[in-house]
Amino acid sequence: MTDVRPTILPDFHKQVLAVQRVEKLLLDVTRALDGAKIPYAVIGGNAVAAWVATVDEDAVRATKDVDLLLRRSDIAAATQALTALDLERVEVLGVTMFVDRKRPSPKKGVHIVFANEKVRGHYEHAAPDTAQSVRTPAGFVLIELASLVSMKLQAFRRIDQVHVEDLLAVDLIDDAVTASLPPDLLARLREIQETKE
Repeated sequence: MTDVRPTILPDFHKQVLAVQRVEKLLLDVTRALDGAKIPYAVIGGNAVAAWVATVDEDAVRATKDVDLLLRRSDIAAATQALTALDLERVEVLGVTMFVDRKRPSPKKGVHIVFANEKVRGHYEHAAPDTAQSVRTPAGFVLIELASLVSMKLQAFRRIDQVHVEDLLAVDLIDDAVTASLPPDLLARLREIQETKE
């Protein structure tokens, strides 16, 4: 029997455009927040990519959205700053995010995590403060490595575990980072390390 389904070929150009779109969104949003003097830190997949790139840019994994750490007290000012970029603030399943007003898609939005608050009620630890950050050569503010590792171990979804594996693969999780982890998160790190071996 002949397969009559159309052949679907990957479009590399679309992949490149998707990566460029995320990079542009990241830079536009962080410049707007910097311009408004609103403290923030880039977290999530972009933060992992930025840290991995400090060691091996060929090991960087692409991501499809932008995750930011903000203080809840700054959300109104951030909303005003990002509205100028034609981004609209919405709540989706309890998550605050900014989406393109013309083509709203939560998958491509800017997801907000509130500093010093638990991301989920059952989490043991609160998210770090925006002050736990460094400014990158590219100009945006990035969450410190130890805080990023803690956030990833706290969430512990499969993608978070993969991100921790990426950081381990380039030897970024050193003794100083390990020593900063509370016992429950250290146990999760050990679990990932043992699975990798």
